[in-house]
Amino acid sequence: MYPERVTAATREYLQRLRQELVFSDNLRGEPLTFHTTWGLFSPRGIDEGSRLLLDLVEVEKNDDTLDLGCGYGPLGLTLARLAPGGTSVLVDKDFVAVDYSRRNARLNAIGNVEIFLSNGFDQVGERSFDLIVSNLPAKTGKELYYLYFYDALLRLNPGGRFYVVTITGLRRFVQKAFNEVFGNYEKVKQGKTYTVALARLDS
Repeated sequence: MYPERVTAATREYLQRLRQELVFSDNLRGEPLTFHTTWGLFSPRGIDEGSRLLLDLVEVEKNDDTLDLGCGYGPLGLTLARLAPGGTSVLVDKDFVAVDYSRRNARLNAIGNVEIFLSNGFDQVGERSFDLIVSNLPAKTGKELYYLYFYDALLRLNPGGRFYVVTITGLRRFVQKAFNEVFGNYEKVKQGKTYTVALARLDS
């Protein structure tokens, strides 16, 4: 029980905050509904960076895909819809994010997915992918970015693509790192706030 100094209005407000957030959106022509909660990234709607990446990513119908840092699933679940002949793997180090991604997959009747806890790639094993995407967190150290990039290099199929969206202030670092790690870099789209970058593994 809360102490008496916590007013009825405050208790009602807290109760509302504990309720799930629910919204629907259309991503690459796919209608999707998401349940989210406070504490997950962008819980009230699809963030601008993820939407930009989804608008620009090249997806083939049979691609095996990986969403690194999936949150409640907007990237990975959209990729699963766009690549029905492949498997979409969604990973996150936050168990709440994994739980909501799984629930959103069931809610949207998306079956060609595998969703599990993983700190970066550490639980992915040796499986490989045609397409890896990530909305990279802005305040993670560059050391972790390098781990992600080299681990992505190891897990791309020949001709595979690795897309990231970052705040535009990180674009020059990503360009330098992609050229070091993959030997190539393509700036797909640079906006005022976000930039989408692409690296490819030679066939």
